[in-house]
Amino acid sequence: MKAIVITKHGGPEVLQLQDVEDPQIKDDEVLIKVEATALNRADTLQRQGLYPPPKGASEYLGLECSGTIEAVGRHVSRWKIGDQVCALLAGGGYAEKVAVPAGQVLPIPPGVSLKDATSFPEVAGTVWSTVFMMSHLSAGETFLVHGGSSGIGTFAIQIAKYWGAKVFITTGSEEKLAFCKEIGADLCINYKTEDFVARVKEETGGRGVDVILDCIGAAYYQRNLESLSVDGRLFIIGFQGGAHTEVDLRALVAKRLTVQGAGLRNRSLENKAAIISEVEKNVWPAIAAGKVKPIVYKYFPLSEAAETHRLMESSKHIGKILLVP
Repeated sequence: MKAIVITKHGGPEVLQLQDVEDPQIKDDEVLIKVEATALNRADTLQRQGLYPPPKGASEYLGLECSGTIEAVGRHVSRWKIGDQVCALLAGGGYAEKVAVPAGQVLPIPPGVSLKDATSFPEVAGTVWSTVFMMSHLSAGETFLVHGGSSGIGTFAIQIAKYWGAKVFITTGSEEKLAFCKEIGADLCINYKTEDFVARVKEETGGRGVDVILDCIGAAYYQRNLESLSVDGRLFIIGFQGGAHTEVDLRALVAKRLTVQGAGLRNRSLENKAAIISEVEKNVWPAIAAGKVKPIVYKYFPLSEAAETHRLMESSKHIGKILLVP
């Protein structure tokens, strides 16, 4: 098969389409002929040598895919050859075929094309596990997501609105602000021209928000604490603004705040399977109802992976960037 290979760690130019061995499936895995895969920030970090794949995972990039099952392991009962599916991966999506644990496979949501379905597994798994399963966002609460126009952000806006939350976002251009408003965000803050802490306090009568989903890290840590309400919950999923900071701990104590952090890729197979089961139960009905839609910025052929990485690192896109073998 063909796959995108990281020829050495570095810039986007190190990504090359090459002939490689087909993956071999284990007894509890399925083999998927890839229809499409989607980019994630983690891919750009792995390319640079900053985010190695978990032990035993594919060395190739790609944390999600959609496609058709070509083979099933002998312990797999739910899936059969010919099923159209999408899946959460620990790696391997930038290829024509990928082996996936059966517990990380999902049916294609009703009303969504096979190609576009690849835009859901990673964002749905990330947002559902962090915002809902661990931070317990509930109807009537207020939710702030940084990077509202990203793949994570555009999904988070839609699913939080579906579950009855009030949604605030930050992003960096008028076009992105308008888009986030269009898909349901209640308050859109331009972080380049506005102080998000002040806007949050103003909009909530000084109370603050209940839950924050943050991909920035150090640069926003103290300001996030200031933006939370009493009993507020901060969940950190990225470090685009650095990983080291000093913090005034008094806000944590005074407001009984909870700060958590997690990724999806390095979790156990059992934990991933539990998350994917919850996603199918709680998110797929929202997609079927047309309340959560795939937000796809552009499709590229797999051979143009380097160009897609340049686009992602420019942050000019809105939603997901897809690669098609």
